[in-house]
Amino acid sequence: MRNLLFLILIGLMCSLTVEGQKLDKTLVPGTVVTHSPQSSGKYIGSPSIAILPNGHYVASHDFFGPKSNEHESATSRIFLSKNKGRTWTQVAEFGDAFWSKLFVHNGDLYFLGTHKHHGNTLLRKSTDGGKTWTKPTDKNNGLLMEGEYHCAPMQILIHNGRLWRAMESAMGTPKKWGKRYGTFMMSIPVDADLLKADNWTKSNILYRDSTYLNGNFGGWIEGNAVVGPDDQIYNILRVDDRSTIEEKAAFVKISNDGKTATFDKNTGFKPFPGGSKKFLIRYDEETKLYWMITNQVPEDIKKHKANMNPAKVRNNLALMYSKDLVNWDLDRILLFHKDIGHHGFQYIDWQFEGDDIIYLSRTAYDDGLGGAHNNHDANFLTFHRIKNFRK
Repeated sequence: MRNLLFLILIGLMCSLTVEGQKLDKTLVPGTVVTHSPQSSGKYIGSPSIAILPNGHYVASHDFFGPKSNEHESATSRIFLSKNKGRTWTQVAEFGDAFWSKLFVHNGDLYFLGTHKHHGNTLLRKSTDGGKTWTKPTDKNNGLLMEGEYHCAPMQILIHNGRLWRAMESAMGTPKKWGKRYGTFMMSIPVDADLLKADNWTKSNILYRDSTYLNGNFGGWIEGNAVVGPDDQIYNILRVDDRSTIEEKAAFVKISNDGKTATFDKNTGFKPFPGGSKKFLIRYDEETKLYWMITNQVPEDIKKHKANMNPAKVRNNLALMYSKDLVNWDLDRILLFHKDIGHHGFQYIDWQFEGDDIIYLSRTAYDDGLGGAHNNHDANFLTFHRIKNFRK
């Protein structure tokens, strides 16, 4: 009886300890936009940020994980900041929105992604700063493609009178991560109705070739639409190659009319810092440089953990620059934590704003509630500013 009472007492003490934990947002770097504890089974995904014509910031994220509805009708949330990112307020939440990117075009706000994990490609429009949105119903109102598609919050490029956006088909075989993905580019004239599917041009789809990289090619996803120094439009993609810690990216060429994608297996793979995770590239007219925020693998990890999958290194966030998209220099380390397993700053979406760079991070970090499930399954959406980055 005494043993039973002792066990009950211990159980109550443990329960009080767990229930007595409090969220501590001061542990995580940056400004917290929102938080979802690992105990919820719903993790923060797909950070996206846009700047409205009035100077307000809009941010978004979705939920993934075992207790989310990512495979049926994924949920996304929209947040607004009227004070340059110091505080944030949730202004909308809706279903059928996953892996989506916020962008402003002709004064209106758009949200482009899929409706679920490997779902239809949908586009929404908001004319009130993200509070209310059109509902994609058919090909004349935002239902751009039906089928199994994949993407991430990647940049919308404007070049030669068109908007460009990299996408992936998830309809390849076998139906496994990486192996199922084919890359292609979507584009549309800048003066066309973006919600009408027939106004969009899609290039041919380049599916994974298992013979690439001496048989070590796992797949390519999350492409960047970028104009190179040679005025060539490229789709620069994250590459899965777990045979080496040295990362690389794939450079797919896109024709000027947006209809043809081509890839040279002998020259198209290039060494690339952070190339095994999502990275995002933008060109700055003032410095005449390409800038990128990426999860760089530090040299000490390369030296001591040469057999490690580089895609797992997400605890070191770097700002880098390049003249030619191939040779990259480190500007600075933005965020770092010594622990790889449960800390990560990843899936960065960012914008130039005057002399600054502003960015959102899917952040896995300590929160006073047990921290993140792992470095991938983030529990925070955080906002950050790089002041006077050109200096």
